[in-house]
Amino acid sequence: MTQTYYLAKTDPETYSIDQLEAERRTVWDGVRNAQALRAIAAMHTGDRVFIYHSMGNAAIMGLAKVVSEPREEPPGSKLVVVAFEFVTRLDPPVTLREIKETHEFDDWALVRQSRLSTMEAPEKFVKWMRKRYPEAGI
Repeated sequence: MTQTYYLAKTDPETYSIDQLEAERRTVWDGVRNAQALRAIAAMHTGDRVFIYHSMGNAAIMGLAKVVSEPREEPPGSKLVVVAFEFVTRLDPPVTLREIKETHEFDDWALVRQSRLSTMEAPEKFVKWMRKRYPEAGI
């Protein structure tokens, strides 16, 4: 099975990379947007997730991995959750400004749909991140 990369946004006042690192594992819930829920429903154990702080200096702060298959929560609802496990911080974080300034990702939902909370990351972005952070195991 091929590993897919996603991006999940969080307001750091609600749930930060610091909390994920301290807790090591969390259930990614609270998503209501249908498009974002489809992204979560497409995740599989072993996929990777860029953790993005959406407030203040908007930036990708770290990397997590999916450690559960998606499930409806509560059962019978249209809401879907998965469990994430902390992998690493990205130092320095990659700001939205840096991503936009490349113009390589102008067609990505992160740039086009600023309110979308969870989305697949394009392969060309993953390759760009691997070059920036060879030690991160992206």
